[in-house]
Amino acid sequence: MLVYQDKVSGDELLSDSFPYAEIHNGVIWEVEGKWVVKGALDVDSLIGANPSAEGGEDEGADDQAAKVVDIVDTFRLQEQPAYDKKGFMAYIKKYLKTLTPLVPEERQATFKKDVEGAVKFLLSKLSDFQFFVGESMKDDSSTVFAYYKEGKTDPTFLYFADALKEVKC
Repeated sequence: MLVYQDKVSGDELLSDSFPYAEIHNGVIWEVEGKWVVKGALDVDSLIGANPSAEGGEDEGADDQAAKVVDIVDTFRLQEQPAYDKKGFMAYIKKYLKTLTPLVPEERQATFKKDVEGAVKFLLSKLSDFQFFVGESMKDDSSTVFAYYKEGKTDPTFLYFADALKEVKC
């Protein structure tokens, strides 16, 4: 199994269990999330048992099942307040200054050219995004962007590919 860590914070943000598509010349990875139910399973209903008909009490599960987004739950992503355009531009300029030296030297020129288009794409969707960071919530860490594509009920997540370090588990 491969886990992808944020190069800046070390937080785990993704794994190979979630396939990705490269967009904007590979600068951004696009990953489809899913709403899932997390919590106790009602074993009686799974096996077809009916406790009330069998003389037992039908108390149900003690803990509550909750709907969560698989990627957010698996990697304990922390939602952040939304950015306005000015705040986003301030963040992205600072972030890219931190990220660029971490990009492999042979990819630096391509990254600097292609990241401009990626930032324009992100700006065009700014009002649609939810913003997440890794569990440590470090100020200079990568932001994970989530939004709902038209007609979809599950969120799509966007990652800066060059911000991720592949780690074998």
